[in-house]
Amino acid sequence: MIIDVDSDGFLLDHLKWSDEIADQLANNEGLTLSPEHWQLIQLIRQFYAEFGLSPAMRPLAKYIKLHLGADKAKSIYLMQLFPQSPAKYLAKIAGLPRPENCL
Repeated sequence: MIIDVDSDGFLLDHLKWSDEIADQLANNEGLTLSPEHWQLIQLIRQFYAEFGLSPAMRPLAKYIKLHLGADKAKSIYLMQLFPQSPAKYLAKIAGLPRPENCL
């Protein structure tokens, strides 16, 4: 499957995102998606639909805490699922633009 991405691996057109594309983007990052990953992917896509932007780490954690509880908003939980930069890799796999302030 050929996916149109930018030089950092972010999907060029978020409207072309699908579960299959998410699997491929995750595979490109060395990740196999679990139900826990999918729960966060759907949530960040909900955030994007609601606010029109990809959240940086702090707004993402607040949104997760509001919708899924404090345990799933902890950075250690997020780092286990999306190592290095959870907001960045979560947005990438969810087919969203790079969050501002993410390296």
